[in-house]
Amino acid sequence: MFVKKLVEKAAKKPGGGSSEGLRANDVEPRVVLHYGIPSGAHLFAYDPVQKILAVSTKDGRIKLFGKDQTQALLVSEEASISKFLEFVQNQGILLNVNSKNQIEVWDLEKKLMSHVHVFTSEITSLRVMQHTPYFYVGDSSGNVSVLKIDQDSNQVIQMDYTIPYLASNGSPVESSDDTSVVSILPQPTSETKRILLVFGSGFMTLWDIKESKPVLKTGGKQEAKKATCACWVCPSGSKVSVGYSNGDILIWSMTESSSIVCKLNLGYKAEKTPITSLKWVYAEGKASRVYVTGSSSNSLQVVLLNDQTEVKMVKLGLHVSEPCLGMEIKQDSLLVLGKSGRVYSYDDYMIEKYLIQSQSKSPPSLPKESVVKLPCSDSSSVTVGKFLTNSSHLLNLSDDDYAQLARDTASFLPSQTVSKEGSRSAHFPGFTKVKNVYITGHSDGSIGVWDMSCPFLVPVLFLKDQQADHDTSSRGASALTALHFDSNSRLLVSGDQNGMVRLYRFKPEPYLTENSFIPFQGISKKGNNHIVHSVKYIKLTGSITCIQKSQNSKHLAVGSDQGHVSLVDIEEATVLYTKHIASDICPGITSLQFESCSVQGFEKNVLVVAMRDSSVFALDSDTGNMIGTNMIKPKKPFKALFMQILDGKQDSSANGESIVEDVSTRQPSVLLCSEKAIYIYSLSQVVQGVKKILHKKKFTSPSICSASTFYGASGVGLTLVFSDGTVEIRSLPELSLLKQISIRGFTYSSPKQNSLPEITISASWDGDLVMVNGENELIVSSVLPQKETFRLVEPLSRVYKKEYAVCHDGVIASSSKEKKGMFGSVFKTKSKRAADTETTESTKEETTEELSKIFSTANFPWNNNVERSRESNTVTTKVDDEEELDIDDIDIEDDDDHQQQQQEQPKEQGILSGISKKKLANKFTSFKGKLKQMTTAKNEKSVVVTNEEKHEEKSGATVDQIKKKYGFASSEEMGAAKMAQSKLQDNLKKLQGISLKTTEMEDTAKSFASTAKELLNAVEFNKQSSKS
Repeated sequence: MFVKKLVEKAAKKPGGGSSEGLRANDVEPRVVLHYGIPSGAHLFAYDPVQKILAVSTKDGRIKLFGKDQTQALLVSEEASISKFLEFVQNQGILLNVNSKNQIEVWDLEKKLMSHVHVFTSEITSLRVMQHTPYFYVGDSSGNVSVLKIDQDSNQVIQMDYTIPYLASNGSPVESSDDTSVVSILPQPTSETKRILLVFGSGFMTLWDIKESKPVLKTGGKQEAKKATCACWVCPSGSKVSVGYSNGDILIWSMTESSSIVCKLNLGYKAEKTPITSLKWVYAEGKASRVYVTGSSSNSLQVVLLNDQTEVKMVKLGLHVSEPCLGMEIKQDSLLVLGKSGRVYSYDDYMIEKYLIQSQSKSPPSLPKESVVKLPCSDSSSVTVGKFLTNSSHLLNLSDDDYAQLARDTASFLPSQTVSKEGSRSAHFPGFTKVKNVYITGHSDGSIGVWDMSCPFLVPVLFLKDQQADHDTSSRGASALTALHFDSNSRLLVSGDQNGMVRLYRFKPEPYLTENSFIPFQGISKKGNNHIVHSVKYIKLTGSITCIQKSQNSKHLAVGSDQGHVSLVDIEEATVLYTKHIASDICPGITSLQFESCSVQGFEKNVLVVAMRDSSVFALDSDTGNMIGTNMIKPKKPFKALFMQILDGKQDSSANGESIVEDVSTRQPSVLLCSEKAIYIYSLSQVVQGVKKILHKKKFTSPSICSASTFYGASGVGLTLVFSDGTVEIRSLPELSLLKQISIRGFTYSSPKQNSLPEITISASWDGDLVMVNGENELIVSSVLPQKETFRLVEPLSRVYKKEYAVCHDGVIASSSKEKKGMFGSVFKTKSKRAADTETTESTKEETTEELSKIFSTANFPWNNNVERSRESNTVTTKVDDEEELDIDDIDIEDDDDHQQQQQEQPKEQGILSGISKKKLANKFTSFKGKLKQMTTAKNEKSVVVTNEEKHEEKSGATVDQIKKKYGFASSEEMGAAKMAQSKLQDNLKKLQGISLKTTEMEDTAKSFASTAKELLNAVEFNKQSSKS
């Protein structure tokens, strides 16, 4: 007998010809859709040109919301919280700074991360110089670095231009000073010429970029408070608002007087609440205003800023439901991010109207707060769901129809074009006539039906109990706890917490098209007459936990949380019998399933029951009597989640690791999944009350929160979702692990007793999972490879419109400064933009070239922050080791030649970096074959190298002057070039004689030290001059 088993087992191993079942290459678990606000939302950013809102999270995800229902999710390799988030507007680039001081560059068109730049210091501020490839980074030491995004590769390049703390502040650092740069603000109308630096100490410097020196210093050292944030509050850049750690908000003049203009008393100082965010909106008609939020404060203040603000301050206080983390103005909506990750919306037009008319005799009402929710959770939360997929559906609607529907349907975030009240649904041909249908049961007892053929929810049917002939007072608005849909009989059954079961019978499909567009809100039973045929009611005991229809009869089995199993006649809507099952641990019924099997030689219809305490047994479905003598129970029971009868047609020995006899696996079996274990029993043994485990798998931590089966091309599989977001795909019945993934941001907590779950998970027959996380987030995963779960996936995930960027290229669009007031002229604005476009396009290239010259020059050679940053990026930027040094690095220009040197000097110069032997050797090697021709002249001060070098483009060289040549300013540099050429010729294989060069560079370093000392003296002299 033993030999026979071995022969049978070996015959079914792979290659034996009879191997079947699910294999690893038959599954590909993946997330195919993320819809809504991700959990752990932490930070906002907005592109006013492309109208893209970015929401970053605490775990390295960034959600993008675009126009026309477009959404996309970016997932970083680093699961780190975002510190700063900013768009390069209209260019399809998003910069994200995480807690590890890594600068991530995201390509929005490809939805991929292009580059990660590791910054050596702690980043305390970030600011993009819009309409240029440059951005500023401020650190905790008070230094400001300039970086460039390469247009072709999106790589971040460290520029030579820096603003050291000593140069901008002009005084030595004291131990008590907060030197961190908290805000970098390009000055309005002079964005490429001057920037305002605000330090934690309260000191402010208006910095001239071209002259590389401060033109105004103000703020001084603020006692007992630190600056936390700042924003311009004047279109000409003459006033700035600064928030402080003690709740103060001061408006400073940035003119020669540099004094405090006024102080905004908004109540934050009374509680010493630090100001965390200031946002200014410019509008005509004296409607300019500033928005203020405080740390851990529920209060959001809006202040009207005009000529009368100093005399009489007009303000509006909005009490948000929770502390605010951030805010953003998106078109005509004020979006506020709460501490819990929820997003709240206010009508910004109503805010402006209130501020302007608040002093009138009939002031308007206060703007109302609305919570941004999933469409399926707008009226009430989802408590249970069913996801139906149809592989052979008819294309009743074309892709163009769905694309138009996406434009007409209300967007997830508030929009100025479509309101939710005006949203309409598409014609619904039937449950089996569209690709995907999502049925939701809600906390108020209602049912929503949604067309999910595309990556957004289209409402098609809304069912709400409005029967007056039933005792609604006893039932109340009970939450739905169970749903069952049978497409063959066109029956939808719901059960709620009060034991009420509703049976909805639908008319034959396809449904009529007279009412092809039905308003989603306020649908009455009369409005559903073309779909709903009849509704019947049955009252049972306890909260309904599961519903199952028999395929061979017109009966319905219903289980409750009190251990009652009821058999219902569907046509008559009557209860045939109710069986109460007692349990010492937990009496609730988890699953019910009808089956036919042989009992003592007779074919019998049985009802297999799984209880919450993991007990399994069978009832005679006709009488309700227990067939076996005992219940099947595990030794250590856990809460049961799922039960399914496997028909046994799939081969359990696909991987040759079956541990049971072949005859047993070909017969039907019972799959039971609990939070910590999976069991597979023989169905015939379960019916007889005999415990015989065919397969089992136990888990320690984390626990399982959802289990479901799916049917693939080669067999049946099991999908397990764990509480930490891990998703495992296992084969049946041997339970071997095929593949697994992890859904970042997904965490499941078991609901408390008598409370509803925060997360609902619905599974389709082919392995798609729909996970609704509260009111904010919906995630869909798929398991079968090459399965297109949705239509229009690519168009509806394309948040960045490149063609739109081309059409608007050159138009300077600022979100706040171009926002018009109630009485502003929109037509005037448009004509002004058209006029600006002509001049902007012509000057944009010139500005970029001029900035390239400035930022490619080491304006403070004694500052080595640039070099340290480059050294830290040797891994991410592979070419830096070879192209970081230049022959120019081994010499110092004379004072007389300083101006000419700035014009001709190549970029990526690190002057002190020439001391490094290793870098010098690498540079010598890289120059091999590049120095083709060198000419000298007695009265000339330049050497021309005619070789097009690729690294010049990366370092931001100007197109005409630096791209194809290097300029050298002294005869000493000519000698340096000759020395380099001589070294290359004499040391092609072995780099010898480096020590000679190193010695020379050490002498040069001493000269640099002298130069730095002279510069320091000059700075001190300027400081004394300014004081006098």
